Amino acid sequence: MRKKLNHLGSVGWIIGVSTLILLACSSLRHELFQSTACDLAIFDQAIYLISQGQTPISSLIGFHILGDHAAWVFYPLALLYKIYPSVYWLFAIQAAALALGALPSWHLARQAGLKENQAVAIAFVYLLYPLVFNVNLFDFHPEVIAIPLLLTAVLAAQLGQVGWFCLNIFLVLGCKAVLSLTVAAMGVWLLLFEKRRLCGAIALFSGVAWFFIATQVIIPYFRGAEAGAEVGAVARYSYLGNSVLSIAKNIVFHPGLMLEKVFSLDNLGYLVLLLAPVIWGLSLQGMKPLVGALPCLALNILADYQPQKDLIYQYSLPALPFLVLAVISSLAAGRGWLHNKRAIILWSLVAFLSLAKFTYFGGRYLRYIDTLQATKEAIAQVQTLGSVYTTAQIAPHLSHRQVITLTSADFPTANLNTFDYILLNLRHPGLPNNQKFPVNLIEQLKNNQKFNLKYQRDDVYLFIKVS
Repeated sequence: MRKKLNHLGSVGWIIGVSTLILLACSSLRHELFQSTACDLAIFDQAIYLISQGQTPISSLIGFHILGDHAAWVFYPLALLYKIYPSVYWLFAIQAAALALGALPSWHLARQAGLKENQAVAIAFVYLLYPLVFNVNLFDFHPEVIAIPLLLTAVLAAQLGQVGWFCLNIFLVLGCKAVLSLTVAAMGVWLLLFEKRRLCGAIALFSGVAWFFIATQVIIPYFRGAEAGAEVGAVARYSYLGNSVLSIAKNIVFHPGLMLEKVFSLDNLGYLVLLLAPVIWGLSLQGMKPLVGALPCLALNILADYQPQKDLIYQYSLPALPFLVLAVISSLAAGRGWLHNKRAIILWSLVAFLSLAKFTYFGGRYLRYIDTLQATKEAIAQVQTLGSVYTTAQIAPHLSHRQVITLTSADFPTANLNTFDYILLNLRHPGLPNNQKFPVNLIEQLKNNQKFNLKYQRDDVYLFIKVS
């Protein structure tokens, strides 16, 4: 018993250190102006508006935040903003949620009968999986909260704790509408392969029900006809149809439409990247848990959108709990290439060093260092909650307001006079902009009597509307 508590204490320390590392990295990235409006400023603005008792219609997307992914988890998150409104709450929640996934992973390994050392190794397998580190760097996404909840739900099902299972499933569904497919698939796995019939039926029914409620009722209602009533991600599957139901119908009745997309080098490379960190622990005997990963994998493989086939972004995150479960299942059956704790951790470390994007801090994340101080000084001059027109990289630092709009050479604003502040970085205009666009915009503002040039340094310009 004492030995088990010692190992649990070790896992606790590992989780604590991992949380601090993840939080430090995401915070540093933000301070270096590498965060972007999509998605950090969108979510931060919505949560801030909720905390202020205002309708969370994000000016960056033009509709209610529930019309994005039906993620009602933003409402409880807004309670933290009532204490003090800060985007760093989101970084802290994300870091803690990602790190905490190691705890149920360790418990599940022990529940499966793995040795103490192997269970600790599983915690490292989870934490060193490259996607965990990479997703933490990519702004904030509410589905990170679902990862430890999915693993805890499986543990609750195995322990026969139906109440805790239902609570975890309820919270998972509130993180993002598409996770309902993962919950439903998990239900199939629990029902057919784990013989947890009640939990399996609950997950299957709730997942299917929430998918249709979210995609056919909540999202269309809050998104509005002018913004496009269907789920935004549908455009990534336009070759299959123009709505959720038409895509589902074509997949069933016209499977030939997707064969060309499925069997491609992009998808092969994606699967190699996804499986490489855990390939040592996968076997035919342990494949059953991967049923839960099938919706996530299918969505990414079928998508006509390259970021869904990359371990930099959040799209593969729902598959991670089931990859860990598949490794645990293989080890419990005495299968897999590696069984020694050191060998398992070494493989995971090599995979992390090969695929995790920590190297971005040595180059890519330093691109704006030459205007860093000037940008911070300009932001400090924005002293009211007035409307702001600025770049995608600056927006997450000024999103606590009702109106913030992004500069865009593709969609230039029709009326600059509607803004109280216009903050531009001529040296780094951001995307989708070009060097000519901000130059012309600055000249236009200099000749506009309704604006004063309040700040100028290192090609950073702040114009303030004359009161």
